Amino acid sequence: MDWLSELFRGEGVAHTILLFAFVIAAGISLGKIKISGISLGITFVLFVGIFVSHFGFKVNHEILHFMREFGLILFVYSIGLQVGPGFFSSFKKGGITLNMLAMGIVLLGVATVLIIHFIGGIPMQTMVGIMSGAITNTPGLGAAQQTYADMNGVNDSTIAMGYAVAYPLGVIGIILSILLLRYIFRINMTKEAEELKKTSANLEEQIELISLEVNNPALFGRNIAEIRHLIDRRFVVSRVLHKQSKQIEIPSSQTILNKEDQIYVATTPKNKDAVVAFLGNEINRVQEEWDLLDAHLVSRRILITRSSINGRSVRQLNLRSNFGVNITRVNRSGVDLIADPELKLQVGDRVTVVGDENAIKNVEQVLGNQLKRLNEPNLIPIFIGIFLGILLGSIPFSFPGIPQPLKLGLAGGPLIVAILISIFGPKYHLVTYTTMSANLMLREIGICLFLACVGVDAGENFAETLIHGGGLNWVGYGILITLIPLLIIGTVGRWIFKINYYTLMGLLAGSTTDPPALAYSNAMAGNDAPAVSYATVYPLTMFLRVLAAQLLILFFC
Repeated sequence: MDWLSELFRGEGVAHTILLFAFVIAAGISLGKIKISGISLGITFVLFVGIFVSHFGFKVNHEILHFMREFGLILFVYSIGLQVGPGFFSSFKKGGITLNMLAMGIVLLGVATVLIIHFIGGIPMQTMVGIMSGAITNTPGLGAAQQTYADMNGVNDSTIAMGYAVAYPLGVIGIILSILLLRYIFRINMTKEAEELKKTSANLEEQIELISLEVNNPALFGRNIAEIRHLIDRRFVVSRVLHKQSKQIEIPSSQTILNKEDQIYVATTPKNKDAVVAFLGNEINRVQEEWDLLDAHLVSRRILITRSSINGRSVRQLNLRSNFGVNITRVNRSGVDLIADPELKLQVGDRVTVVGDENAIKNVEQVLGNQLKRLNEPNLIPIFIGIFLGILLGSIPFSFPGIPQPLKLGLAGGPLIVAILISIFGPKYHLVTYTTMSANLMLREIGICLFLACVGVDAGENFAETLIHGGGLNWVGYGILITLIPLLIIGTVGRWIFKINYYTLMGLLAGSTTDPPALAYSNAMAGNDAPAVSYATVYPLTMFLRVLAAQLLILFFC
């Protein structure tokens, strides 16, 4: 039975895979158990790793180190690809306020850590681990571990143990802060929902289709390109019914409009009043009536799957001249966009095309429209991004007052590159599209490997640290780090900025990058307001959490 002993107690490849398979499978299964509607989710993998390590199951140190860092890279890179497209747009308008408040939560958390460190004398590496657990931020944990190892040549297990001790009450503390703010401000959920309906319509990202009759004398005889320049508003003319000829046509930028011509326009609610006032009066004619005017014209959505289209603008496709069709709308990740001539198209976009049915069939061949192609993984951009991310993360940056050069590391580098490559990749014809399921699979595999490695590495001395090494005090420190920033900024957001409570819930969950708190908020709200504000602050918060963990280690260790 030596083979069985070697399999369970050795350090070979089979033993390593067997151990990690058990830790991950058991952790995910136990993480689904809910207590009062709250579960620890995938983070339970960490605790199972601690459990098996406590009973003597080990992994070769080099293998453990490799799998931990590789899992972290996969995790943060997938997160960057997910949040990247909305990173810069999250700063627009109300997003600026939400991101500033989220930044305040991060800074207050760091301030709380510093106060506890200097008063209680707790080593900073341990405090950073407690902070990462208290705000449920796993990439911050990874960044802290790697930065400490780069500085000292060895790992410090108290970073992972501090994280593990603080994490469970961190999840509960975030949800508790949401409930406390509801009690403090005596929130009426029905009233909040009604106010949300009045203010939550995103006028920038909705599309309205309207029929107009041209009656502005200043526009008679001008082409659509001139009119678009004069009005300086976002709109696309889908069809034109000329009064004199009684003919309907798909317009180009050179189509001339005359008195009492009727046009079918796609615009945004924000621009609608200006477009109507400038072009003419609105008439009662819906799309079905336009379709009846000319049975040869159809409107169809086409999926862009050809990589050669990626990064090209609507103008560059020149579909009007080549095929006699117009793109009127572009649906990207569930959001309808006006098909401005300069809008860059991406693989995965669904474009609404109007034209003759035979012409649209030809356009389908140009754009692709093959769902099967989207299911094929684009591995080259992923590994190019990881390569560039590691390269960026390894570059030392020297700043005055910092004792040694700062590196973005294996967490920060891939995260930043993933964000940038998801935004600017299409401009350079780099296909960054991945299905949601593929992104989720990559991300979950990465975080499972990372948490399993952290747990196995920290588990040997975990029980002793918790009972005799001050671990119970760490729990209290974690609660303070969780509650103080959230309650202070939550009060400021509600009292001073009058933020809707549903939006505030998402802000608090997003500023701690905590999916269980978001799930709780969504269930309580019954609408998508928490998810929207969560997504708004998540990219910047994730970046700041990783950076803060590194800076604390660099300055105070």
